[in-house]
Amino acid sequence: MTLSPQRQKHVGFFRRVFEQRAALNFFKKRMNRTYQEFSDDDGDEDADGQSERFFDDTTEGMEPEEPEEPEEPGGHVLPDEDAQSSTPSRRVSKSCVKNVFMVVLILVYLMLTAVAMFLAYQTISDFLVKVNQPVMSVTYKEVDSFSAPGIALFPGKALLLSCSRHYHDFIPPLLEPGKPQPGDCDIIHVAYSGPFSNHTQKRAVVVRGPTDVRSRELVFMQFSHNETEEDFSAITYMLFSKFSDLMDSVNQSSFMRECERNSSMWTFTGGFRTWVKMSLVKTSGKSSESVEFRQESTVVKFNDKRPEAERTNELFFAVFEWRDPFIQEIRLIVTASPWSAMAILCGVFMALFKAANFAKLTIQWIVKMRKRHRRNKLRELDQIG
Repeated sequence: MTLSPQRQKHVGFFRRVFEQRAALNFFKKRMNRTYQEFSDDDGDEDADGQSERFFDDTTEGMEPEEPEEPEEPGGHVLPDEDAQSSTPSRRVSKSCVKNVFMVVLILVYLMLTAVAMFLAYQTISDFLVKVNQPVMSVTYKEVDSFSAPGIALFPGKALLLSCSRHYHDFIPPLLEPGKPQPGDCDIIHVAYSGPFSNHTQKRAVVVRGPTDVRSRELVFMQFSHNETEEDFSAITYMLFSKFSDLMDSVNQSSFMRECERNSSMWTFTGGFRTWVKMSLVKTSGKSSESVEFRQESTVVKFNDKRPEAERTNELFFAVFEWRDPFIQEIRLIVTASPWSAMAILCGVFMALFKAANFAKLTIQWIVKMRKRHRRNKLRELDQIG
């Protein structure tokens, strides 16, 4: 079929149009493929998404990099010359910011680790010190009356002339000093062997002590001793907590031996009136409890009005009274609480765990940045080649 020249002209025009459109489509496909090959996004790094989101926040506010503009065939740069020249400097500044941020994160991690280790060491040290060194807690308990204490006296060759109870600190004057007088005290005589030497035999006169502290009850005792036989004369005494313990004991000798082993000894001398004011102290330890006496004593000279011939027998006077209605209780308390120490250590270990996780993310970010930098270098070299 033969076409007219005018139709042949139209067919040639449409054929050229179709060929140009096909070439244009092929060029667009080629450009898209090239752009995808030079893209920075890599699908292999999806596993590091958590660390990337954690560290890429620092560059979130920065502007994205602009692609480089191609040059003209004549070697002249297109009008976007300032943007193209600022791209490398911006890339360098971004890398510097990331490196500085990486160093700061590492320093923060080291600081947190050092502080956590110091707190753990300090907590353990303080706990051990407080456990080994308990503190004393002192409290005072007020009472109306005390249990009658036992007053054990060791007169030796001295004789007990009288023992009487009085109230309100009133002691009547002595009618016949140096001679036996009636009394109203509960007295027990006990003989036993000494706790530190079995060959030493001792004789103790145990007197029931005062109880009514409100009425200021006291016990007044008088002894006499021939001073011509010795250079020094004194009477030793001992206090224990309850007179009833001696009364109820099966073996009074063994009871007195144990009391002397565990109690303190005091003395009062002749020619004076020794006024003893007692106070009770209870000490509670880790496994046992002890009771001891503290005392304040004053000495008053006795004006001996006896005839000169009777003064060869030296007189001893002793007064026992409670000082105040308070019992001092001392308890050993361990201030270290294992629960508080465990709470502090748990907080320290949590801080260490967070710091370790922080270091892990930092290392992952460093590795990722190095891989990306190496990949970009390789692409630049391939592009140049």
